[in-house]
Amino acid sequence: MDTTVTRSGLDGVVVADTRLSEVDGERGRLVVAGHDIERLAGRVSFEALAELLWTGALPQAAAAEVTRPVLAEGRVRAFARLRADELGRFADGMDALRAAMARLSADDGFDAPANLTGAVAVYAAAWARVRAGGQPLAPDPALPHAADYLRMLTGEAPDPARVAALEAYLVTVADHGMNASTFAARVVASTGSDAVSAIVAAIGALKGPLHGGAPGPVLDMLDAIGEPAGAARWIEAELAAGRRIMGMGHRIYRVRDPRAAVLEAALARLEQAGVSNGRLALARAVERAAEGALKAKYPDRPLAANVEFYTAVLLDAVGLDRAAFSPTFAAGRVAGWCAHVLEQRATGRLIRPASRYVGPAPLQ
Repeated sequence: MDTTVTRSGLDGVVVADTRLSEVDGERGRLVVAGHDIERLAGRVSFEALAELLWTGALPQAAAAEVTRPVLAEGRVRAFARLRADELGRFADGMDALRAAMARLSADDGFDAPANLTGAVAVYAAAWARVRAGGQPLAPDPALPHAADYLRMLTGEAPDPARVAALEAYLVTVADHGMNASTFAARVVASTGSDAVSAIVAAIGALKGPLHGGAPGPVLDMLDAIGEPAGAARWIEAELAAGRRIMGMGHRIYRVRDPRAAVLEAALARLEQAGVSNGRLALARAVERAAEGALKAKYPDRPLAANVEFYTAVLLDAVGLDRAAFSPTFAAGRVAGWCAHVLEQRATGRLIRPASRYVGPAPLQ
């Protein structure tokens, strides 16, 4: 008799040793290459974070960031291969991003992490521009990555406060353990395939609503509630109707997602700088109401704010259209995907899990 335990979601199954990040769901802690995420986001640049993931070393100053010029070159290289007319065929930014990345070739240098990371930013921004009826903007290699991404998205000179908020977001989402898209990238890398294929697979996984999430609908929820005073009543009505509260709950975290705290702090700094969409107080009120109502309804099932909750409010305040939220997530997470591809290649081991057959027996 087969006594093998099947874990359809691979919960608790360790598939790799990694130096890249640790997710502690019980304590609500995210460690990235030896650093708590709270010590990185808002304090280091995206280039520095990418360098930490790719090399294991964190630059101590911007002048020491060897990744900055090669990441800028990656954006320039990717723009030279851009086909804006093809991007316009896609209503969904993740579809457009997947198609644009799939056209790249490792033989043209797109096996390098900096070139792949630059390409995701360029193509995500280009799709957003085309969708809005404009033309893609060429990268400015003199700008830092986050600033140039925001400029390519909005067509405006990057405001320092908005850049800082966006950079905190990109750093925060760059890596997060063995999530679905990262695992997809590692599976592809384990076959000996090229990094482009691994990143395309990761984008496909991130597109799924059970992984990429729903930061846009969080704004819909806040719009529907309108004022902090209406939060509790609206939340109770949604729960009574059997509907899900957007931005609450996580597969791993049993307490508040630490990334939610990081992004809430980044949003507060943005408001202090005079940039506000007026939603921070409302978001805080909704979070409190939702956490209380969910605890009362599901006392044995911890449900707290996840990264999507404040992602939505922050990216909206930065000036991004809701349709660009998921591609922007990819623009940050690609740094982690590339790091996992490098790490998986170093093992030289094909990922090949087993399955248990439960179909009919052959005729005797």
